[in-house]
Amino acid sequence: MNNPVQIAVFLGISALIAFATYMHCRGKGKGAAADEKDYFLANGGLAWYFVAGSITLTNLSTDQLIGMNGNQMALLAWWEFAAVAGLMILCFVFLPVYYKNDCTTTTELLQKKYGDKHIRALISVLFLFGNLFIFLPAILYGGSLFLLSMSGMDTGIESLMFASVVLAGVGAAYAIFGGLRAVAVSDTYSGVLILGLAILVVYLALAAIDFDLSGIPAERLTLIGDNDSPIPWPTLLTGMIFIQTFYWSTNQTITQRAMAAPSIREAQKGVLAAAGIRLLIVPAIVVIPGIVSYKLYGDIGDPAYGRIVGDVLPTWLAGAFAAAIAAAVLTTFNSILNASAALYVCDIHEAYLEKNPPVAKLSAIVSIAMSVLALVLVPFFASQESLINTVQELYGLLSMPILSAFIVCLVFRNVKAGAAMIGVVTGVAFYAYFSMVWQPFHYIHGMAITLVLSVAMALVSNRIFFGQTAQFAIGARNSGGASA
Repeated sequence: MNNPVQIAVFLGISALIAFATYMHCRGKGKGAAADEKDYFLANGGLAWYFVAGSITLTNLSTDQLIGMNGNQMALLAWWEFAAVAGLMILCFVFLPVYYKNDCTTTTELLQKKYGDKHIRALISVLFLFGNLFIFLPAILYGGSLFLLSMSGMDTGIESLMFASVVLAGVGAAYAIFGGLRAVAVSDTYSGVLILGLAILVVYLALAAIDFDLSGIPAERLTLIGDNDSPIPWPTLLTGMIFIQTFYWSTNQTITQRAMAAPSIREAQKGVLAAAGIRLLIVPAIVVIPGIVSYKLYGDIGDPAYGRIVGDVLPTWLAGAFAAAIAAAVLTTFNSILNASAALYVCDIHEAYLEKNPPVAKLSAIVSIAMSVLALVLVPFFASQESLINTVQELYGLLSMPILSAFIVCLVFRNVKAGAAMIGVVTGVAFYAYFSMVWQPFHYIHGMAITLVLSVAMALVSNRIFFGQTAQFAIGARNSGGASA
C-alpha cells in the first residue's frame, strides 16, 4: 500500500473496527478478575448473529481466501460445500451434547463421558500442537503474503516476517485484553466488510475478462477431480465428511463460539446462519478470483488473490479490502489464541497445577508465548507450494485421532479412557507413517483409514487390556467407562 489514500483508508477502517468493538464490549467483562465462563465463553452472552459472524470469519481467513484461490481451480469449492454438512452435524448432534453437559471446552465433554481427566489433557495437548505448529504460522504467512502482494511490495522472507510480527502483535492484544467477547464482536463487524468486498472482487474479476472463461483448461473449471487433483472425487465419499465433522464439531476454536450463546436455540440459529453464508457466498469468493487470475497471469499460486484484488479494485477500495483482510487475519489469529488459552487453562493448568488460577493473566502468558513460537515457523510455510493443501495434510496427524475419542465416547459405552487414548496415539503414529513414509493413495483417504483404525484400536484395547466389552448404546450410561 504505497498510495497515501490506500494507507489512510486502511488505517481508518482498522481503527473504526477496533473502536466499535471497544464500545460494544466495554463494561461487560471483568478484566483481570474474569472467570472462565466470561473470558472464554463471553459469559454466555453472544447473540445468534455474533455466533454466525464469528464462526464465519474465524474460518474465512487467509488460508481460505489465499490458499484456495491460490490453487486457481473450482475444485476447491468442495471444502466449502462439505463444510455445510459439518455445520449441520455441529448444530444438531454435538451442540445439544455440549450444552447438556455445560462444557467450557469441547474436551471437557471427554472428561465427563470417560470419567478421566487425562484423556481431556491429552486431546488438549494435540489441539495446542495443531494450533501452534500449523494454524497460527499459516495464518500469519497467508495474511502477510496477501497484504504485500496486493500492494506490489516485496514478498521476500524479511518483508513477510516484518508483516507477520505486526499482525501477531495486534492479534494477541485483542485476545489478551478482550477475551472471547471482543474476538466475536470484531469478527462480526469485520465479516460484514470482508464478505461484501469479496463479492465485489468476484464481480470485478469476472468483468475484467468480460465474463469469458474460454481458454481456461477444463481441469481448472470442473468439480469432478481426477486422481492427480487436490480433491479426487472418491475422497468426497471417504475422509471429507470426517474432516468437516472434526473441524466444525470438536475444534475448540470454532465450537467455542456456538457454546457462548445464552441458549441452545440461540446457538443453533447462529450455526444455521453460518451454514447459509457458507453455502451461498463463500464457495464463489474462494475460487472464482483464482480461476480468473489464471487466465490473466497464468499459474502463479498463492500470490494470485492479492494480485487480482490489487488490480481490479479502485485505490480507495483496495485500502478498505486490505483492512478487511487484516481484520480477518487478526480475528482468526486471536480466536485461535483465545481457544488455546481456554484449553491450557481449563484442561491442563487447573487439572494439574493450580485449581483457581488468575485466568486473564495466565491466558496472556499463553497467548504471548504461542505468538512468538508461531512467528518462528512462518518461514516453513513460506517455502510450501500450496498453503491450503499443506495445512489440510499436516492437520491429519491430529484431526482423525482426536475425532476418534469423541466418536467412541458418544457412540459406545463401557469403554475405558485408557483404551481411547491408545486409539488416539495409534492414529497419530499411523498417519505420521502414512503421510511421511508410505503414501499409496490420497491423504484424505488416509484420514478416513486413520479414523477407522483409531476407533477399532480403542475398542480392541478396551477388551484386551481392560477386560471390558464396548456396547453400542447411544444414550445409555455406565459408570465404568464412556457413556453416551
